[in-house]
Amino acid sequence: MKKTLDHIYCLSGLGADQRIFKNLAIPQTNLLPLGWVLPQQKSEGLNEYARRLAVNIKHEQPVLMGVSFGGMMAIEIAKLIPVKAVILISSIKSSQELPFWMKFFGKCKAEYLLPSVPLKSIKPLSAIRPIQNYFLGADTAETIAIANEFRDNVDPLYLKWSLRNIFNWKNEWSPPQIFHIHGDKDKLFPISKVKPTHVIKNGGHFMVMSHFDEINKIVAEICSGLNNPTPFRT
Repeated sequence: MKKTLDHIYCLSGLGADQRIFKNLAIPQTNLLPLGWVLPQQKSEGLNEYARRLAVNIKHEQPVLMGVSFGGMMAIEIAKLIPVKAVILISSIKSSQELPFWMKFFGKCKAEYLLPSVPLKSIKPLSAIRPIQNYFLGADTAETIAIANEFRDNVDPLYLKWSLRNIFNWKNEWSPPQIFHIHGDKDKLFPISKVKPTHVIKNGGHFMVMSHFDEINKIVAEICSGLNNPTPFRT
């Protein structure tokens, strides 16, 4: 039997946690959630933040797999440590792939419009949850529960910090080995703006949960190729 990768470190997206990976299973591979930490201060840069996340990576040349904001952070971590590959799911590779409205919000410093108190304490905001869930692609009881739990418990400083860094992400660098899995129905990062290596038909932004069978197959093929590269022939 061909041996696949031993360790893939997984970063969830903004508004989710390690539960989004619960249906992923790659043969002979350990999927290791890399948890988020609170920013030390509101001005902390992505480089410093990525360095703090990277200290929890205990294996040499791992594969990093990130969903949404987690994919962006996987690229930032790959700038700091040697990795075998980066796998993006429902994410972007560079500033060029940011939707126009996110760039606009970044220039307007829209994150400062967010309250400095927990969102759950502002009852009228619950009325717009269906709209937020629509763009997130949260359309099952489980994904809606994850999204709602995040809104109820997210630290206001962390929310403002993460949105500011997403809206203002400046990156044109890619690791040598990068794979990008994207859904053609993603409303947050429309496929018209990105250039994925693998496309999931009818996949939305939460497709890591809704289309896990297809993602399992793609990631397994990627891992097999990384561990068993096609020999060069003259």
